[in-house]
Amino acid sequence: MPRTQKQDPEFLHAALIGLQHTLAALEQRIAELRSQLGGQPASPKAATAAPESGGKKRTMSASARRRIGLAQKKRWAAFNAAKSKPAAPKPQKRVLSEEGKARIIAATRKRWAAFRKAKQTPKPAAKKAAKPVAKKAPEAVAAPAAAAPAPTE
Repeated sequence: MPRTQKQDPEFLHAALIGLQHTLAALEQRIAELRSQLGGQPASPKAATAAPESGGKKRTMSASARRRIGLAQKKRWAAFNAAKSKPAAPKPQKRVLSEEGKARIIAATRKRWAAFRKAKQTPKPAAKKAAKPVAKKAPEAVAAPAAAAPAPTE
């Protein structure tokens, strides 16, 4: 009996799922072989599928972990000790004596008096320079006299 169109997509879907499982198994096997050779995993998918094949994990000896832990505890103890110490007292504010205050007031009044005096006295007005008048040339003055006809006798 011929297959209908409804059966074909279902069959193809099932085949696709089966092939994907086969592909995942092959990728995992490839990643295992590469890790044995010392190479990197085949792909990011293979690395996530088989995390144990990503290379040898580095371990730390118990004595090294203990040394690191003790050093960290020592650092925290020093930090907490410094934090718990009272802060150095702030220096007291300086107090101005009556004599010093009087000198400052007198100097301020003197400066203001000089300022007001300078403001009241009018500054001498700057004289404007007169525009220079062009002097006539001597020949121009003499020219009309020379140009006039001389009287004849």
